[in-house]
Amino acid sequence: MFIALALIPALAWGSVGLISGKLGGTAIQQTLGMTAGAVLFGIFTIVVYHPTLTGRVWISGLMSGLFWAVGQSQQFTSMKAIGISKTVPISTGLQLAGNALAGVLLFHEWKTTHMITVGTIAVVVLIAGATITSLRDRRASAIGVTSSQPNDVSTGTRAIIFSTLGYVMYTIIVNYANVDAKAVVFPQAIGMFAGAIIFAMYKKSAKDITAPVSYKNVLTGLVWGVGNLFMFISIPHVGLAISYSLAQSGIVISTFGSIWFLGEKKTSKEMVYVVIGSVLVIVGSVLLGMLK
Repeated sequence: MFIALALIPALAWGSVGLISGKLGGTAIQQTLGMTAGAVLFGIFTIVVYHPTLTGRVWISGLMSGLFWAVGQSQQFTSMKAIGISKTVPISTGLQLAGNALAGVLLFHEWKTTHMITVGTIAVVVLIAGATITSLRDRRASAIGVTSSQPNDVSTGTRAIIFSTLGYVMYTIIVNYANVDAKAVVFPQAIGMFAGAIIFAMYKKSAKDITAPVSYKNVLTGLVWGVGNLFMFISIPHVGLAISYSLAQSGIVISTFGSIWFLGEKKTSKEMVYVVIGSVLVIVGSVLLGMLK
């Protein structure tokens, strides 16, 4: 049952990019709207579940949310520097590796040789799948299917490192604090929203805070909040390494969704990459599910 719950974030987070892509807006507007939606979802959890918001919950939630904001803002920076097609698979792979290592080394989730062996193979397969999904056909630009990508490698690499650190710490902090998943959602969302505002101010984009498209992107935050809640609910039962890895399998949904619903063009060779990569992601997810 908890494996099924751990798969809900994949569905939710895999849909976030599709929804925000349809709604439009700049990176800052999408982040502001998304975090505002997360705050609304946090309020919903308080009204429905009446969790106890202790000092420990507030501190861990706010810190987790701020680290998430670092991860999200730096991922957007990387997308501008080296392109989405390069950023997403590299970022996904590093997040999977980081959270798997944290789960094994910090929280001792894989206790037997069998679990370590199968878990390691599963994470490697997931990372390989995410990478293969993003491969591009070198002939694509010649036949007009894809456009050239930005290639500021130095900025992109630095941004991905900070992004990975932010995303990994966002999950580790809550897991280490050992707080109620339902209680931490609201403080975490406040930290995310505060981080998004700081990001907007730093980029001198205060006007984006009140832009109409920012309000539209609240929907993405509500969808993201559903995935966030179920991931933290599943972590105590299946572990951080498995929960986060299954959540990242949503890359399959976002990849095919961008092709079918957002009109992203692919050559026949690129579609082969997408199918092979997606199959590997699914295989890796199934292997992880077998550990529990």
